[in-house]
Amino acid sequence: MDHIKAEDSLVCLVNTNSPGFSVPDSQGVYQGFNTDFCRMAAAAILGDAKKADIRGIGFSDSMKTIVAEGADMASRSITRTGTRDANPGMRFIATTFYDGQGFMVPRTLGVTSATELNGATVCAEEGSTTLLNIADWFGDRAIEYRVENISDKSARLQAFFSGKCDVLASDRTALSSDRLLAENPDDYTILPQVISNEPLTLLSRPDAALETAIYWAFQIMLNAEEMGVTSENVDTIMADLANQPKGVTRLLSAESAAGEMAQQIGLPADWSYQVIKQVGNYGEVYERHLGTKTTFAMERAGTVNALSVDGGLLYPDPIR
Repeated sequence: MDHIKAEDSLVCLVNTNSPGFSVPDSQGVYQGFNTDFCRMAAAAILGDAKKADIRGIGFSDSMKTIVAEGADMASRSITRTGTRDANPGMRFIATTFYDGQGFMVPRTLGVTSATELNGATVCAEEGSTTLLNIADWFGDRAIEYRVENISDKSARLQAFFSGKCDVLASDRTALSSDRLLAENPDDYTILPQVISNEPLTLLSRPDAALETAIYWAFQIMLNAEEMGVTSENVDTIMADLANQPKGVTRLLSAESAAGEMAQQIGLPADWSYQVIKQVGNYGEVYERHLGTKTTFAMERAGTVNALSVDGGLLYPDPIR
């Protein structure tokens, strides 16, 4: 945390090319669902979301870079697992998206189920949980397969789209994103099987203050959504804070819980306001990049990525 403040910049790692999650815009600035959590952390710690130094990196190098202290955090769809969490060089902070592994195939392959993939060649990412999940799932069903283990994403997609592989295996959200990179996305389909649990989680260097700041900044976003506080109405709410529900006051007031937390963690007094104003609540971020009005059209209602009050797994911790 001291280093981030001294540099006045927070280095955050994302995927180099994942539409909807992290992809450079026309100015070379990364945009997407995952990138907004980099900006969330910068807004909370430095008071300015633009002070997130967002850098694209391959999966296998992302955790190595965190352990080597080459970045402050990563927001690039990394699955939290027991062995990874046990590594003393990094810390998993908060799950931002609940996913599961699946399979994408060309429609010309003529299969409608992963159980029909006997003898298939599967493209997968080196160093990911994908390889272990494939081995477990195919092995338990005595389905023969061959793996093309390719660490570079561009090379992996080229191998799949050119027909070198029959199947592309990854998290289903990643497959939805990768499908859009095909010359004709309609030529490919994602099979219905979900073969694993993939809690995609923010990762940071091991530092108590940094871990706490990132975790509670994310909780601010969840609480804001549950309370109906958005980037668009937060200024109006702040102007009449004395007449707001107590939960909203605790969320935003420098004289209440948010302010006390700021002093204890070492954040700007208005950190919660800055997170909501500059980045938005969780629902805003989801709808902006993945929701029903985007190319992905991912319906959130009734899924595990809904708030707990709506039957999902996103449970806002109390700001008190």
